[in-house]
Amino acid sequence: MTLLSVQWQGFGWCVMLFLLVFIAVQLAKLIVAGYRALFRKLPVEPPKLPEKKAEPVYYLVERKKKRPKKEYAEPKEISFR
Repeated sequence: MTLLSVQWQGFGWCVMLFLLVFIAVQLAKLIVAGYRALFRKLPVEPPKLPEKKAEPVYYLVERKKKRPKKEYAEPKEISFR
């Protein structure tokens, strides 16, 4: 039973270490993103253009055609050398 408790302790420490590193990496990402956002200038808004009236859309539709019946030709003779 002692061996099992030692294994569970090791697993617990691994989980704790994983969580600690995961939280540290996420905090580092947030800090870097926040630092970059401090010095970022807002983009200048482009002047608004007047809205154009939408032009009508015409769809070209081709009618379905019947498939031509297949007519087979006479078989060709193949000679091997």
